[in-house]
Formats: sequence, C-alpha cells, structure tokens
Amino acid sequence: MKASLMLFLLTLVFSAGLYAETLHEERSLYRNIFVTEVDGRRCLLFNAVRGERNQTCKNMRDPKEIIFHYARMTMGGLLVNPNPQNILIAGLGGGTIPVALNELFPTAKIDVLEIDQAVVNVARDFFGFVENDNMVAHVVDARVFIKRAGLEGRKYDFIMLDAFTGEYIPEHLLTQEFLEEVKQILTPDGVVVANTFSTSALYGHESETYREVFGEFFNFKMAGSGNRVIIAQQKPLPNQGEMRIAAQALHEPLRPYGVDILEFPSRMTTRPDWDETRRVLTDQFSPANLLGQ
Repeated sequence: MKASLMLFLLTLVFSAGLYAETLHEERSLYRNIFVTEVDGRRCLLFNAVRGERNQTCKNMRDPKEIIFHYARMTMGGLLVNPNPQNILIAGLGGGTIPVALNELFPTAKIDVLEIDQAVVNVARDFFGFVENDNMVAHVVDARVFIKRAGLEGRKYDFIMLDAFTGEYIPEHLLTQEFLEEVKQILTPDGVVVANTFSTSALYGHESETYREVFGEFFNFKMAGSGNRVIIAQQKPLPNQGEMRIAAQALHEPLRPYGVDILEFPSRMTTRPDWDETRRVLTDQFSPANLLGQ
C-alpha cells in the first residue's frame, strides 16, 4: 500500500477513532483504484500522481444521501432545466449522480460515459450502480462519444461534465474545441453542468473558455466545498425569481438525497470573480502547460 494512502487512512482512523477497511484495490489502465469503508461510509479513491482523491462516497446506512457538496451542487442544473429527458454524464465514479437522476426522472434516457472499465466494475460491485433500459454505461472516451454524437445529430437536454483522472479534469475535456462539440449536441433549452475546482491555476482559463463558448454562465460555489460548478446554456439564463419557483417544485423530490436546493439560487451568480485576461484553453494550448509551472 502506498505511504500516502496509508497516511490518509490513518488520518481517518485518528479523526474518527475507527478503522478504515480496504475492500478493494487494483491498478487499472488509467489509475490506482481503492475502495475503503469506515463507519458505514464507503469511498472510491483514485490515485494518479500526487496523493489520493475521493471520487465517490456512499452512506451504506442511507444509500440515497449524496454526500459530497459538489455532487449536490450539480443538481443546480435542474433549476435551468427542471425536467430533463435526454441526459449525458461524462464520468461515472461510483454512480451516485446517474443513479439519483435515474430515480428522479425514471423515463429519461441516460448515457453515462466512463473511459475505465475497472471503474464501471467497481461501481457495479461496490456502490450499487445498476444499468437498466433507460440508463446505460458506455466504456469510451467522453470526447470520442460526444464527437460521434454530434456527427450523428443526437441531442441532449442535460449534459454533466464530471470526468476526473485522480489529478484533475482530463486536459482534452477542457478546451474550446471540446466545449464547441458539447454545444453541438445540446438542445436549445438544454443545460451544461461542469464540476471544476474553485481554486486552481486553471480557474481563470476555464472561466474564459466557457464564456467564449456559451457566453454568460452561472458560477456556483458553496461554503465547505472546494469545487465550483459551472452551469451554462445556449439561451439566456433564468433570473433569480424563475429559479426560486423551480427550487420550490424540486425541494421535496430532492430532500431524500440531502440536497437543499432552496439555498442554491442565491449562490448562483454570473458575476466574474476571475482574471478576465486569462487565455482561452484550446487543443493547442494545453492545461498541462499550466499545471507544470
């Protein structure tokens, strides 16, 4: 076991006074994968270069609960499109978000894109991810799938970008060219929801790239989360009053998942809080060039 992982587990033990059991570990084609459990909380961890990252945690005593702030925040996209029927999710993790959306919208078609077959296996074996007639996991690079979908004329009204390597978002899923491909498969009233970090060397570059492709977008942060969720669409964004009305309708359905969506509208702003002179990310201007500085 890597020393950094052991340190992480010992930290859990020290802070909670409990023993973290390793249920599974493997080296896939893309990353080291671990499944641990402590006090009824089961977590999927990815290891790439600099330490471990929790990708999914599940409360085994209350499986519906969405534990991570960022995962709850992604439900803010429902304030822009409250009734999606064609959903695309890039990044599976343990399957928390697609399972919740499948339960909330049982007639919606959901395509989940995950490049790593090992992650799909772990989601099925340890986190209760079960495909059905309306929810299918595709083992594929998200950019390849989305490019092909655009060429075939397929459209989605709710697109969630949540792919994660263990370090950050794959660099080819951050560029202007990729987001233009995403925009091509978005319906006129559809919404794009992207999970990013709230503090990163790429923060301003990401922001300018999304603005270049989609124009004004909601910049969504919450206390206690190290993530920032970008919510964008092609038509003008709803105003605060419209979102509050949508939040009232969604409040009870989302309550079992621990999502207090009533507090979301006031935290979703279009005001830039980044350096607006930052360069747009492109396939030729790689995020790796920045992370290495």
